[in-house]
Amino acid sequence: MINEKLESLKINLPQAPRSAGLYVPVMITGNLVFLSGQLPIAHGVDSSGVRFKGKVGKDISIEDGRLAARLCTLNALSQLEIALGSLDKINKFIKISGFVNCEASFTEQSKVIDGASDLILQIFEERGRHSRVALGMNSLPLDGAVEIDYIVEKE
Repeated sequence: MINEKLESLKINLPQAPRSAGLYVPVMITGNLVFLSGQLPIAHGVDSSGVRFKGKVGKDISIEDGRLAARLCTLNALSQLEIALGSLDKINKFIKISGFVNCEASFTEQSKVIDGASDLILQIFEERGRHSRVALGMNSLPLDGAVEIDYIVEKE
C-alpha cells in the first residue's frame, strides 16, 4: 500500500545511508521504533555524501533547507523499510525532531522542517500526523544543513 503510494507520487527511496558513527540507525523496543538522526545524504554527491551543506538562510535558501529535510525523511524511510521489512508496518509517526544548521538570528526553523512533515503527511496521510520540534543549531555533523530523528509506532 505505501509502496503504491510512493509510486503514485513518483518517489523512489534512496539507498539507506550507512551510520556516520558508532551507533545503530534504528532501535526497536516493543512497538516503538527510534531512528537515529538522518542527514541529507545522497550517494554520488561528494566523499561525505551530504547533498545540502552549510547554514540555512546564509549558505543555502530556506527552500533548499526544506529539500534537505525531505531528503532526510526519504533516508529515514529507507532505514525503516530495512528494519521493518515493509513501510506498511508503520502504524503512525509519533514525533520528529528537526535540527537546522543556522545562524543565531535565523528564526524560520519550522518552515525548514515542514519539508519533512509535508512529505510524511503526503505519504502516510492520517498515520503521518506527528508531534515535532524544530531547533536551530550552530553546526551539525558533516556540515549538513539539517538533521532529523524520528519516532514511529509499528504494528
